Amino acid sequence: MALQLLPSCVVIPSKPKPLGGICLMRFPSSSLSCQSLSFAANLQGSPFNRGTLCSRGITIAPRRIAVVCAAGSGKKPDSAAKRARQAEKRRIYNKARKSEMKTRMKKVFDALDELYKKTDAQFEEILPVEKLMAEAYSTIDKAVKVGTLHRNTGANRKSRLARRKKAVEIHHGWYTPAAA
Repeated sequence: MALQLLPSCVVIPSKPKPLGGICLMRFPSSSLSCQSLSFAANLQGSPFNRGTLCSRGITIAPRRIAVVCAAGSGKKPDSAAKRARQAEKRRIYNKARKSEMKTRMKKVFDALDELYKKTDAQFEEILPVEKLMAEAYSTIDKAVKVGTLHRNTGANRKSRLARRKKAVEIHHGWYTPAAA
């Protein structure tokens, strides 16, 4: 551990850990060795876990110096750390939205595939699929509204669902495309 001596402050860099307290240290004026005499009652572990250690020397005897040290945080939390925490929260939130959207789209595609494979399908059988599509559209629109998806991506997903439905309707003869 590097130890730098300044006129009135000893700076000891170390790993960040929120901890603060006061300790009393003494050392002879002729040597640089430090001995800890007592620690504050609320300290757990080392008081040098974060930031700087500021000290003031008090002369007790001609050859002895008592030093009162206060170990504290030293600086405010880094804004980059806050940004990272916020980004992680948003990532989890967006992941849940995307997952819900993909699940609903998959349900629509599965229902449309079953309907496509049926040989004797009736037009009324598409009504439950339309209900599933409405739910999928709703989740896509919500994802776009809160910023999880870009609006063009949302439009592409909705278009994909509509095209697949139209293909099933054309296959069974329930829909005839207009001549170009």
